[in-house]
Amino acid sequence: MEIDEIREYALSLPETEECFPFGENNLVLKTKGKIFIILDLAALPSTMNYKASPDDIIEQRDQYPDAIFPGFHMNKKHWNTMHLNRTVPSKTIQGIVFTSYTLVRK
Repeated sequence: MEIDEIREYALSLPETEECFPFGENNLVLKTKGKIFIILDLAALPSTMNYKASPDDIIEQRDQYPDAIFPGFHMNKKHWNTMHLNRTVPSKTIQGIVFTSYTLVRK
């Protein structure tokens, strides 16, 4: 998935909004005022920070060691950073975005 596809999908989820509180290079997607996705628009490859359960965090890092890492500038227990380098399938990314959204909405 490309950044625009991730953005479009995230904005299709109820009560989602976008903003740039960390500068023009960091697109933040929130629900109910809480961040669930941060897209770095300047990084090459582009990156996405997202929230996940502690069990999923480790599994995702193990499954995609060249694309998913501990969350950059985030709590490493609850956040991962994904390089959007096309190694993670689009369906998986969509599921990750939805899970992050669901965890934040609780």
